[in-house]
This record gives sequence, structure tokens and C-alpha cells, in this order.
Amino acid sequence: MSKIAIINGPNLNLLGKREPAIYGNQDFDSYYTSLQQLYPDITFSYFQSNVEGELINELQRVGFEYDGIIMNPGGYTHTSVAIGDCIASITTPVIEVHISNVHAREEFRKISHVSAKAKGTICGLGLKGYELAVKALVEK
Repeated sequence: MSKIAIINGPNLNLLGKREPAIYGNQDFDSYYTSLQQLYPDITFSYFQSNVEGELINELQRVGFEYDGIIMNPGGYTHTSVAIGDCIASITTPVIEVHISNVHAREEFRKISHVSAKAKGTICGLGLKGYELAVKALVEK
């Protein structure tokens, strides 16, 4: 059985309410339940925070004992050298996920301090990106 952590950054607690034209109408809690049902043999943990240090603490907590991490750092993608450094420091592979296509948005969103440290990046496929990240981690 695999253990996969999903870690979401700032404002992702507002999915379903926040800019539905960009992020869709589904809240993450209901999506998370459907993901667990789709992969009953995987033990998932879920953590969301709007605070950079809390995200780093969670990465460190799971980063040496889980089989994979799916992380959507939200806006910290473009600003947090510390999150990138943390991902480089842990042994658990991380897949970076973004709901929107960050490359088709504002210029500053094209910068990621996470991508080069992650095993891979999925963006622009909505919440489906999380499912694809699970498949990638399970299939290795």
C-alpha cells in the first residue's frame, strides 16, 4: 500500500468559491473524497495552509516516510525559495500540480522555485492534475 500526501498552499481552501472561471466550481474536500474512492488501496493525507512555514513543516514531516507528495504551492510557487529548498532536502518524490495553466497567465506565474526540485509538474488540467499525479507516483 502506498502513502501519498497532498499538500495545498494559499487560497486553495477557497476552491469552488474562488475565481470559478479559472479554478472551477468544485471544492477540494469533495474532490479529495472522490480521489480516495478512486484509489482505495492508497493511504492519503491532506494538508492545506496559507502559511509558508506550515507548508515547509508538513513537507519535512512527510518527506522521509511517504511514498509520494503531490504539492500545489499556490502563489508560493513564484516566490518561495524556501519551499524549493525544502523539496530538494527531502527524499520523498514531489509532483508539483497547478489547476490552471500558469504559463498562459500573468508573466510572474511563469517563474517557479519548485519545478526544478520536483520530480515533475502538471498544470492546466484542473483538479484532474491531482489524479494524474497519483498515477505517476504509483506507476513510478
